[in-house]
Amino acid sequence: MDLIYFILACYGLTSILLYGSIFDKIRPTSGFFGKLFSCQMCLGFWSGVFNWFFIDIDWGIFTAACISSGTSYILCSIFTDYGINFIFNKEEKK
Repeated sequence: MDLIYFILACYGLTSILLYGSIFDKIRPTSGFFGKLFSCQMCLGFWSGVFNWFFIDIDWGIFTAACISSGTSYILCSIFTDYGINFIFNKEEKK
C-alpha cells in the first residue's frame, strides 16, 4: 500500500508543479530549471527524491526516484485536464 501512496503523491506533486496555474507566475521558463519544469520525467524524478523523505518506504532514494519518474511520466501522459488522453501519437494531434 505504501507503493501506491508514494506513486500517487509523486504524481500529484509533479502535476501540480508542471501544470498548476497557481505556479504560473513563479514557474521558470528558461535555462536549466525551465527545462526541468517542462519535463514530466525529470520533475517526477525529483518529486520522488522529495517524497522519499516524507513517506515511509524501505527502498533506496534512487529506486524511489526512478519509480516516481516512470509512473509520473505515464500518469501525466494518460490523464490530462480534459480527461483521459486517447491520442498517444503526436502525428494524430495535429
